[in-house]
Amino acid sequence: MRQAKYIIYLIIAILTGGCISEFIPETEENNEMLVVEGLITDQPGINTVRLSKSQLLSSKTKGSPYRGCLVTITDNLGNVSILKEKSAGTYVTDSAQFLGTVGRTYKLTVRTNNVVSDDFTYESLPVKMIPVPPVDSIYYEKERYNDGSGNLRESCQIWFDSHDPDNECKFYRWDYTETWLFQLPYVVSNNTCWISANSSTIDIKNASILSENRISKYPLNYVTPESDKLSKKYSLLLNQYSLSEDEFNYWEKLKKVTEEVGSLYDVTPSFIPGNVTCLEDNSQTVLGYFSVSAKKSKRLYVTDHFTGLINLYNGCASDTVNSLVDVPDLNRKIWVIETNFLVRPPIYILTITKGCADCTVRGTNIKPSWWDDSK
Repeated sequence: MRQAKYIIYLIIAILTGGCISEFIPETEENNEMLVVEGLITDQPGINTVRLSKSQLLSSKTKGSPYRGCLVTITDNLGNVSILKEKSAGTYVTDSAQFLGTVGRTYKLTVRTNNVVSDDFTYESLPVKMIPVPPVDSIYYEKERYNDGSGNLRESCQIWFDSHDPDNECKFYRWDYTETWLFQLPYVVSNNTCWISANSSTIDIKNASILSENRISKYPLNYVTPESDKLSKKYSLLLNQYSLSEDEFNYWEKLKKVTEEVGSLYDVTPSFIPGNVTCLEDNSQTVLGYFSVSAKKSKRLYVTDHFTGLINLYNGCASDTVNSLVDVPDLNRKIWVIETNFLVRPPIYILTITKGCADCTVRGTNIKPSWWDDSK
């Protein structure tokens, strides 16, 4: 039971944002464990390490952050970078001073500095940054979507290709961020917005077992017509990471557990070890992994027309009036979504759903800096 509980802690920490049904086994375990979520790459920008305490399964609150720790990253040349605590439990590198370098080895050290009852030092194993090849291509295909109604509806299957001619990267991981433009079907102030969402699945590949280090037509994401993602313009940014064999094994075990839908007991639960330990007390369990990866990215835009997309605004109109004078709670609980001045008196169509009159309920009206209107 204790081992099963550790696995649940780890899944929640790594795959935040996933849909997980609540499962609270009976347990007398009261230990709080350190959870490490860290990734450094060879790309410009900040690198982030998040530290938190695992939470008991019976608790209704999220795990609390580890504040006030001294967090450092040391490479094999003796260079030491001190991370700054940007927010509670979130530590970042200085983008002007630190950049991961392919071929170097990195180690994470965390000192709690008496911010908990005992002062401990946690340290990762040294991890070498392995080169990763660029993504060759990312593309999509329309597919027929069967909803059982017999109507013609289309979905979007996204694929990518990659290969390593030097055969240096034998283990891969991928994640992505999808962003889509959507518009309300009404002439209102906040009519056009963007939404972004990160992938929540574990995508990994062992290329060492392949006859050729080549990834062909890998299924990355499937977009159904049950959302408005494909209604105007859709973008997906794919990130490709190199992994060591040890980290690949870590992700593979975690992936296997997450895919045992609703049943931790279909296989014998086993603790998934990370690469961080406590120097003063090696019996402590530390969850998570300090990742060191080279990274390559590639972006896809989709502006095609897809048949049979769901209309999220069918039920917007709730009332029609000829005057707004006596409308209670106007612009607080009731909003105008359409006005016809061609008739006298004019006709105002009202809604009680704010998202029908203001796209910022779901997204942001600030266009992403990288968004390319020409594609």
